[in-house]
Amino acid sequence: MKNWSVAIGLVGLTFFANAQKNSNEIEVYFLGGQSNMDGYGYIKDLPDSLKRAQDGIYIFHGHTVPDDEEGGGVGSWQVLRPGHGTGFTADMKRNKYSDRFGLELSFAMTMQQAKPDRRIALIKYSRGGTSIDSLAADVFGCWDPDYHGVTGINQYDHFLATMRHAMADGDIDDDGVKDVLVPKGILWMQGESDSNLESSAYAYYDNLKRLMDLIRATMLTDDLPIVIGKISDSNDASRGGKVWKYGELVQYAQEQFVKKDDRAAIVRETKHYEHSDPWHYKSVNYIQLGNAFAEAMLKLEE
Repeated sequence: MKNWSVAIGLVGLTFFANAQKNSNEIEVYFLGGQSNMDGYGYIKDLPDSLKRAQDGIYIFHGHTVPDDEEGGGVGSWQVLRPGHGTGFTADMKRNKYSDRFGLELSFAMTMQQAKPDRRIALIKYSRGGTSIDSLAADVFGCWDPDYHGVTGINQYDHFLATMRHAMADGDIDDDGVKDVLVPKGILWMQGESDSNLESSAYAYYDNLKRLMDLIRATMLTDDLPIVIGKISDSNDASRGGKVWKYGELVQYAQEQFVKKDDRAAIVRETKHYEHSDPWHYKSVNYIQLGNAFAEAMLKLEE
């Protein structure tokens, strides 16, 4: 399954090549990670400005499945609207929306407002509970590029499949004109599950760097801007206080990643967010998170 990256590159070249010569460019951002990238905000809590479909902004949201299963990453390009949070599913023709949302709504709106003369599109693949390190995967899965398992298929492969399916559509808005998808950035919200195991937490910097390098390579841009969200802890009393036993190690690794990569930034305001349960933020925080990711991305693009 790992040879998909080569196929994606070949497909991607037809989309990304000669972008400056084509007036039908669309700037593309990849959104990945675990459950706080999935999104646990409730649509009922959205302001009216975010409850409607965002015409002109498109999203390809890959269907998620566990490690060692096939069928991950299928989906279709659709206009961005609420419902891309936890519980979302898709096939090759239609989306089944949930009653939840993630940071994609406010991120896209803020980016479009900042760049009204540009067209925006999102590719999203995330799965709750997933670690990067296979040792911390538990039942949720992992993004380890060297994963073997039973079939050798894991979340990294499902990410590659998402990209392959997204790039296979040459006209994402169905206007009869070939689109040129221009990679602009990576949004990554993950690390909590790697905080459950000491060895995985210590390895997080190396694992994160390698994974981000591979995602950059898949999107054919070595210095593609990356914004990561710094994990936080709810310190939930019902669970004895600290939820992520080795969270500080992962937080340190995240800080080291952005310190050593001048094309990366980190969203730190998550430490002030409130939680709706021991693991997930409240609805308002996902709106704030999307805005914060957009602001950080725009600074990297300056």
